[in-house]
Amino acid sequence: MTRPAAAPDDRTAAWLDEVAAAAGRGRSGLLAQQKPDGHWVGELEGDTILESEFVLLLAFLGRADDPRIRPLANYLLQHQLPDGGWANYPGGPAEVSVSVKAYFALKIAGHAADGSLMQQAADTIRRLGGAEATNSFTRFYLALLGQVPYSACPSVPAEIILLPRWFVFNVYQMSAWSRTIFVPLSVVDAHKPVTPLPDRMHVRELFLHPPEAPRWPAKPTAKWFSWTNFFLGVDWVIKRVEGLRLTPLRRYAVRKALAWMRERSADSDGIGAIFPPIVYHAVVLKALGVPADDPEMRWVLKQLADLEIREGDTLRLQPCLSPVWDTALSLIAVADAGQPANSPEADAAVAWLLAKECRHLGDWAKTVRGVEPGGWFFEYRNAFYPDTDDTSMVLIALARSGHARRAACVPACRRAVNWLLAMQNGDGGWAAFDKDVDNELLTKVPFADHNAMLDPSCPDITARVLEALSHYGYKAGHPAVDRAVAFVLARQEEDGSWFGRWGVNYVYGTWQVLVGLAAAGFDMTVPPIRRGVRWLKDCQNADGGWGESCRSYDEPATAGRGPSTPSQTAWAVLGLVAAGEADTAEVRAGVEYLIGTQAADGSWTEEPFTGTGFPKVFYLKYHMYPVYFPLMALARYAAAGRPAGYRLDAGHPLPAPKQITTVHVDR
Repeated sequence: MTRPAAAPDDRTAAWLDEVAAAAGRGRSGLLAQQKPDGHWVGELEGDTILESEFVLLLAFLGRADDPRIRPLANYLLQHQLPDGGWANYPGGPAEVSVSVKAYFALKIAGHAADGSLMQQAADTIRRLGGAEATNSFTRFYLALLGQVPYSACPSVPAEIILLPRWFVFNVYQMSAWSRTIFVPLSVVDAHKPVTPLPDRMHVRELFLHPPEAPRWPAKPTAKWFSWTNFFLGVDWVIKRVEGLRLTPLRRYAVRKALAWMRERSADSDGIGAIFPPIVYHAVVLKALGVPADDPEMRWVLKQLADLEIREGDTLRLQPCLSPVWDTALSLIAVADAGQPANSPEADAAVAWLLAKECRHLGDWAKTVRGVEPGGWFFEYRNAFYPDTDDTSMVLIALARSGHARRAACVPACRRAVNWLLAMQNGDGGWAAFDKDVDNELLTKVPFADHNAMLDPSCPDITARVLEALSHYGYKAGHPAVDRAVAFVLARQEEDGSWFGRWGVNYVYGTWQVLVGLAAAGFDMTVPPIRRGVRWLKDCQNADGGWGESCRSYDEPATAGRGPSTPSQTAWAVLGLVAAGEADTAEVRAGVEYLIGTQAADGSWTEEPFTGTGFPKVFYLKYHMYPVYFPLMALARYAAAGRPAGYRLDAGHPLPAPKQITTVHVDR
C-alpha cells in the first residue's frame, strides 16, 4: 500500500531524487516535441497493407509508373519475413492477405515472379491457402486489377443506403469505420471497374485453383443451416438479380451514396479521415470517369499524400494522423510531471484542443437525439466522427492540467460530458463512435471478415469514460456510473484481467479498468480489484517491466506475456498505483525498469506494436506511447509515494500529489 507519512531516510530521498530527475528529463523532452501552435503529434505506424494498397491504388488509377512505387516497394522488402511472407505486426507470423497484397505490389513495382524472394513469398502464400484464402478487402483489390472476377467478392448493394434506421441492416447499424468503407465500396460494386494490367504484373501463380473458377465470397459453414450460409444465399440472389438487371433503385441508391460520401468529406481530412475510405473515394471517382486533374480527385489524393513519410530510399504511409490523442496525453503527462497550469506550453495546448472541439451533428446523431454536439475526434479534422475515447482523454487533460474550471473551457467541458452520458450503451458500457451498434447478426454477412463490423461496449473505453466523468462530479452512486461499473466488473476475465479493445491487450485493459474504477470512487480492496492486481504482478518480467504481444488476441493463453516495453510497463505501473500498490516491490521494479531504459533526451523507444486497430487484423505503433505514458507513470508514482512534508532540492522538483478539483457541470 502507499507509504506512511514519515520523514524519508537517505536512501528514500536518493531514490525519490532519481525518480524526479527521470520525470524532469521526460517532461523536458516531451515539451521539446510540442509544435509552435501548442499541439503534439507523433507518427502512427501500421503494417505493410498501407504501402501495398497504395501501390495497388496507383496501378488502378493508371499510374503504375508513379515514382513513389519504387520506394514503397523498398519499404515492403524491408519488412519481408524470413519465410517469405509478411505479418500484420512485428514478430507475428505471415498472414495471407497481408502477404498477397505485398507480393502483388512488388510485381507492379517490377519484381519478377522468378526472383528468389518472390518465389519464397509465393510458396508461403500457397502454404497459407493461396490467394483465394484472402479476406474481402483483398479480393476487391484483386478484382479492381483484373485478377479475380467480382463474383468472388461479397455483394455490397448500394440500396442499403436507402434502408430506414429501424431496419436491422441499415448503414448506421455498422461501426463507423465499416460504414465509411461500405458506402464507397457499394458504389464500386455497382460499377465493377477494372484496370487491366500487363501479364508480367499478374499474380495467377498465387492461386491454388484457377482464379476465374466459381467460388463463394466467404467460406460456408459445415452445418447446413447457419446465418453465414443464409447470407451467402442472399449474396447469390443479389448477384443473380444484378445479372438480370432487376435493380430499379440502383442508380438512385448510387446517387444517394455519392451524396453521403461528399457530405462526409466536408470539414474532414477525407471520409472518416482514415486511409481505407479515402482510398475507396479515389476508386469511386475513377469508376465514375472523373479525370485525374479534377479538383475532387486532386483533393482526395492530397489527403493520402499527407499520410506519406519518406525516409532514405523508402516511403511509408500512416493510416491516419493522431494529433488530438497525442496532444491530450502529452498535456496530461507534462501536467502530472509538474508543468504549471498557467505556463505558455499548457495554455497553448489547451487553446489548440478547444479549437478542435467537434460542434457538428455527425453520424452519432442518427441514433442519439436531444443532445448538443460536443466532444473531440482523433485527427486534425473529422467533423462527422467524434469518439468517446478522445473526448474522455481531452476532458481528463483539461482537468489534470488545471484548466477545466476556467471560463474558456467550461462550456466545452459541459457539452462533452453531456455528450458522453448520452452515448452510454444499453448494457452500461461505452463504445468508440456510436451507441448500441452491437447486433451480432451483422458479423455473419460475407463482408464482415475484417472483424470490425460492430462497435460494442468494451471495458477499456468504459473505464476511461469513468475516469473522465469523475473529474466532473460523476462518481459511484450516480446511476450512469453504477451501470458502467457493473458492466466492467461483469467483463473481468477468469484470470483477473480485462480485455483491451484499443491497446495490446490485457495489460492495457487491466490498467485502464483499475484507474477508471479508482477514479470513480470504487472500493479498491474488494476481490475483483485484488484479482486484477494479482494478475498484473504475476505477469511482470524478470527485468521489472511488462510486455504483451498482439498474439494474445488470437491466443488468450499468452495474455500478459512478451518482452518488456516502456508503454506497457507504464500501464502496469499506473494501474497498480491507482490500486494503492505504490509501495510494493513490483511497482518499484517497474519504475526502475523505466528509469533504466530512459534515453538521455528523456524519451523511451520500443519496437513492438502496442496499439490496436482491429483485433486479429490490424495493429498500430504509436510512436509517442513510449514518451508520454512512462512520464505519466513516473510522475504518479512519485506523487503517490512522497512522504508528507518531504521536499526535494530545487534541482529536481517533484510534482506535488495531484488534488484534482471536481468540476461540476450542469446538464
